[in-house]
Amino acid sequence: MDTLSYKTISANKATVNKEWLLVDAEGETLGRLASKVAKILRGKHKTNFTPHVDCGDNVIVINADKITMTGNKWNEKTYLRYTGYPGGQRSTTATELLEKYPERLIEKSVKGMLPKNKLGADLFRNLKVYAGAEHDHEAQKPKTLNLNEFN
Repeated sequence: MDTLSYKTISANKATVNKEWLLVDAEGETLGRLASKVAKILRGKHKTNFTPHVDCGDNVIVINADKITMTGNKWNEKTYLRYTGYPGGQRSTTATELLEKYPERLIEKSVKGMLPKNKLGADLFRNLKVYAGAEHDHEAQKPKTLNLNEFN
């Protein structure tokens, strides 16, 4: 029988090749940046993508305080949290969140784009966000990634 046989290669923890990537958020739109970072964390840009395995890369985002939003989202977009007490629902705008915790804007938007299960929690741990231009991961030798060239 002269037929070609193709085998689907499924990645696992031992065969995954993880890299460290550095993304500069200065001047980037929040949602567009978050969707690309979520795709990288998930590993969907790789040829050996496997849905149930953490095959994505580690991402370092710098300059999180220089992110942009379109329209009137700075004042109208609200983030809700709950203190745990009756009547303890608190809301903050994007401007207030940026002033107090500039990293959380990117963290919240990326986390919302990841799977809502244990795999999503593991993927979220591969994201490091910093407000300034300095980061603590020089030893990992991260490659700089230009998101405008990334699909």
